[in-house]
This record gives sequence, C-alpha cells and structure tokens, in this order.
Amino acid sequence: MTGTHLPDAAARHRPWPLCRRCCGIALDMGSARTRAWIAGAGVVVDVPTVTFPGTGAVYPIQRGAIIDTPGCARMLQRLLGHRLPRLQRPMVIVTAPVLDGVAYRSRARTAVDVLRPRSVLTVPSARGIALAAGADLSRPLLVVDIGAHLTEVVLLCDGAVTDARRTALGTSDLGESTTPEQISEAVARMLTAMLRQDRTSPAVDAVRRGILLAGGGALRPEITYHLTGRLHAPLRVVPAPHTAAVRGAAKLLRAAHTHPSTSGPPAGRSC
Repeated sequence: MTGTHLPDAAARHRPWPLCRRCCGIALDMGSARTRAWIAGAGVVVDVPTVTFPGTGAVYPIQRGAIIDTPGCARMLQRLLGHRLPRLQRPMVIVTAPVLDGVAYRSRARTAVDVLRPRSVLTVPSARGIALAAGADLSRPLLVVDIGAHLTEVVLLCDGAVTDARRTALGTSDLGESTTPEQISEAVARMLTAMLRQDRTSPAVDAVRRGILLAGGGALRPEITYHLTGRLHAPLRVVPAPHTAAVRGAAKLLRAAHTHPSTSGPPAGRSC
C-alpha cells in the first residue's frame, strides 16, 4: 500500500486527543466530592457532590450509596453536559464501592444516561486505585480507601476483588465524637477480621508486601501516623491519593478505547 491514507480501523485508534471522533469520561462520584476525567483534558471536575433543586442544597450520595438518582443526573448534566463535544456519545467508566456495588452501579448507570453514553463500564474503586499507583496486579494487594463518609479494606488477587470490608466512617466524621485513632482502629479491625477468616497465603503475602493507602484520609497525617503504628505492616500512600480512583478509571478508559471491540458499532451497557 502506498500513500498516507490510514485504514478506518487505524484511524479509529489514534491516541487521544488526536482522534477527534473519540469521547470518553472517567467518573468518581463520592459522598463528599465528584471527580471527572475527560479524554484529552485530564481531571476537569473536582467539586462537592451536591445539587441545588431550588429548596436548598441536597447531597445525593451518602455513605457510599446513591440515594437521589435524579439529583445525580442533574449534577452530571450541570457539570459535564456543556463540556462534551456535540453530536458525540462518550464511553463512560464509573468507579464504584466494592460492597453494595450492585445497587450503586445500577443507579449510577441511570444517572449517567443524561450524558447520552454509548457504553457504561464500572470498576471497583480499589482496582482503580491500584492502577493509578502502577501496582503489580499479578501479586496479591491490599487497598485501604479512606473517604469522607466510607472506609473500605479490599484484597485484590490478579486484579479481582477476593475479599472486602467496609465501615461507615470517614474523614467527615472527625471531630468531637470521632478521632483519628478510631478510624485507624476500625481499619485494623477490618484487616484483622479479613486475615482471621482467610488464612490463605494471598492475604498474608499482601500484608507483607505492603498496604496501599488512598482516599482523602491518606492526606491526613494524624490518620497515617496512627495507621502506621497500629497495622505493623508497610504502608504506601498513593500519589495524589484523593484522585487515585478516577485516574485509575482513566487508564482503563484509554485501554478500552484501543481494544479491538471498540472498532465496531456503538456498544450497549456493560459492567
């Protein structure tokens, strides 16, 4: 073949943002903040998770659960609707809590419909964090995600969730009734329960390898200090831990774009 003409398949897979026909969003909707990454622009949204329906501020996500799906849809339309190229339908990847994830994923897909996606994929937040950290997912890995309203301890093996624990406690609870020591103790209890129930080598190997710490709690030195002393295991804080989940989802989004299956007609929803 001569000349500079590219076959249709190759043209479809030019790296972002050079491929103008491509549009994608990585989305992390937390109880306190919503973060979004748009192809070619990076993290363009990092704002409180709140809507204003006319009767005051409403918080549509609480303790890691979507309690107001229409409110989430209005928020996404307000934050992202004007940022998307006209006449294009984005691929959307949404991070989700590991536990109670089925209900979250279902409601998140409904809310994301306002963006007219061509497909919606979901990923556990813990896996997104591991990807953002560049962790070796071929080895067992423990991820501790301390958010504003929710803390999860997750065991990943070959990148898949094999065990998980959660507590409805986070940085927003710090104050007169909750201390950094209590959050650290809650993490230690969940990790101890996980090890006692699953005495297999992956869990033990993951602890010896070191625990990956992310979420807003990883930015609080009073929490990391007590965790280090309480866990008696190596603790590794992910760079920019508060945006790790959405950055990991962005990596998956880029990988999904180059997958051969994306060269066909627009796909339906999947998870």
